[in-house]
Amino acid sequence: MGDLVVGLDVGTSKICTVVGEVREDDIFVVGVGIEPSRGMKKGIVNDMESLTAAIAASVHKAEKASGYDISRAFVSVAGNHIASISSRGMVGITGQRAVNREDLDRAMEAARAIAIPHNREVLHIVPRSYSLDGQERVRSPIGMHGFRLEMEAHIITAASTCIANLEESVQNAGVAVDRFILNPLASGHVVLTPEEKEMGVVVVDIGGGTTDLAIFIEGTVWHAAVIPVGGDHLTNDITHWMHVPYNEAEAVKIQHGHAQRRGVGLAETFVVQPFGEGMPTEFQRHELAEVIELRVIELFELVQREIKRSGYDGLLRAGAVLTGGSSQLEGVRDVAQDTLGFPVRLARPERLTGMADALRNPSYSTSVGLLGLGLEMDVAESGGHSNGHSVQTINIGNLLGGFFRRLLPDNE
Repeated sequence: MGDLVVGLDVGTSKICTVVGEVREDDIFVVGVGIEPSRGMKKGIVNDMESLTAAIAASVHKAEKASGYDISRAFVSVAGNHIASISSRGMVGITGQRAVNREDLDRAMEAARAIAIPHNREVLHIVPRSYSLDGQERVRSPIGMHGFRLEMEAHIITAASTCIANLEESVQNAGVAVDRFILNPLASGHVVLTPEEKEMGVVVVDIGGGTTDLAIFIEGTVWHAAVIPVGGDHLTNDITHWMHVPYNEAEAVKIQHGHAQRRGVGLAETFVVQPFGEGMPTEFQRHELAEVIELRVIELFELVQREIKRSGYDGLLRAGAVLTGGSSQLEGVRDVAQDTLGFPVRLARPERLTGMADALRNPSYSTSVGLLGLGLEMDVAESGGHSNGHSVQTINIGNLLGGFFRRLLPDNE
């Protein structure tokens, strides 16, 4: 077996630890640990002790399933503290020689040399395109001759305190952070096709506390954002409407929920035990759908607003790809398509083998994507290639760990 990697998806609703081998044609999963999340709200730590305990429980389950001790992991990050900006960096090529990887690194450092508030740090730097002696839209200038190399880069930043609190929680659970990876970049890695990324597509990952989106054009990330609305908001709306506990409302949403009134028959009903009632109460399903539909429309209006704010709304020829746990609610895809005005499909992680049954679900797109994208980042950083294919160069800010040494077998 080749190099094993670990992804630790720390979400508002769940903590998922995945141990797997990233191969050329698939991801071979050797262990999974899933635990209800505690101590996170909208992607931000609000109870470090509870979060640490939940992470430790998830990691322990993955260790037990895989037979390995987990010491390092790629860790997901989200929250409305995420922001992104564009930047350009220029360097000179001396000696009439061809452009090499060191020149790309210098251009990236030049692009990174922008003023960032002291309370923020760089999470990702993603090259969009290059210009060589005025020739625009150069995909890869390595080996080409020129005197002036410019890079257009997309820089994603995060609040330093939010990252520090999350890192502390993970480390207190006995796991070192190899690097943090933004949720929609990880999920996009496993749910998008190369054709979609090339033509222009937005991946919308609807989680419990946040909805994370990333716009891919010409094969790379052009914009990323986090919207502080997710599936938990639907559940909270149901608790207010039905006067039931949160867990009961969550079950109602999953079993009877629909995001469109027109998709539910007027005669459909269900029975629930509300607060303070002696007898169960019958509810109309189309009324539940009305409650849910209003919030889902609001969510995709926020997504649409963010897409328009990016300025790339006219470039998304492949439309949108929905993933994340809340994307599975009946009618969500149709509401998204009606609101956004372009094609929408629902996606889940594909090409999984091994202990992968639990992960073939949109809820685990980020969890699985952490493995493949994290490994590509490591290989790109080392100047190499992954499985014989070129990898996208993405450099991470301060939070860099070791290379492939993440797991130690129990019997060593």
